[in-house]
Amino acid sequence: MLRTSRRVIDLGPADLPRVRRLCARNPTVNAFVEHRAHVTGLDQRRLGGSVWGYVEQGELLSACHVGANLVPVEATPQAVAAFGEQAAALDRTCSSMVGPACAVLPLWELLEASWGPAREVRAEQPFLAVDTVPAIRPDPAVRRLGIDELDLLYPASVAMFTEEVGVSPELEGPSYYRARVAQLLTRGWCFARVERDRIVFKAEVGLATSGVCQVQGVYVDPEFRGRGIAAPAMAAVVSMALASIAPVVTLYVNAGNVAARAAYARTGFVQTATFSTVLF
Repeated sequence: MLRTSRRVIDLGPADLPRVRRLCARNPTVNAFVEHRAHVTGLDQRRLGGSVWGYVEQGELLSACHVGANLVPVEATPQAVAAFGEQAAALDRTCSSMVGPACAVLPLWELLEASWGPAREVRAEQPFLAVDTVPAIRPDPAVRRLGIDELDLLYPASVAMFTEEVGVSPELEGPSYYRARVAQLLTRGWCFARVERDRIVFKAEVGLATSGVCQVQGVYVDPEFRGRGIAAPAMAAVVSMALASIAPVVTLYVNAGNVAARAAYARTGFVQTATFSTVLF
């Protein structure tokens, strides 16, 4: 391992067991990094970035995924300070910072002078989880999509991303984002309600571990909003995800999105943490 500062080290394949133990302290909140660690084996070529570790007396206390997303894991105040010092010395390459608000917001305070300005700071995003089949009746029209339906799903995915993030995922060409959507379809992680060859509702599972999966990309066609579609549709997604992907389903939502939060509450989601996101 390469020592990059007194207490921050680059983690590699040999560190995989202790990174996974660290993530297991809060497996729902840390699912993104657990998923990335499992898929890449912490090989930097496969990561497309690095995972830093904060170590005291040989013990790994915190970590930070540094790639397209910067994601802290179990970050103590001391680790936040160390990661901030490390990151401030580097050019920003990530498109977002995301994770527990108690780590992301103080880390952003340390980095704003060198990495700012941010395009948007979403300071309060309730992190929600559900581990039981929803009490409301699932929408029977919501189904799992196949790879042969990529052309059907892709425009809705672009529309959702653009609306949610504020920029098009196709700014540098469509190939990368299209490949990402195709990957999720191949895994059987895309769900939708289709009417007359039109996506009325969609959602994907963006990542999964043995114990947790995280839903992303929830989208209702603007013409169909306000009709009560979202809650039964999400109930269908949750039911299928619990049955075939993982025993806990999570997501996070902007605090001000009252309609979405109401739909998730009807589906059985409860808040277990608070996330923050910094977008560049």
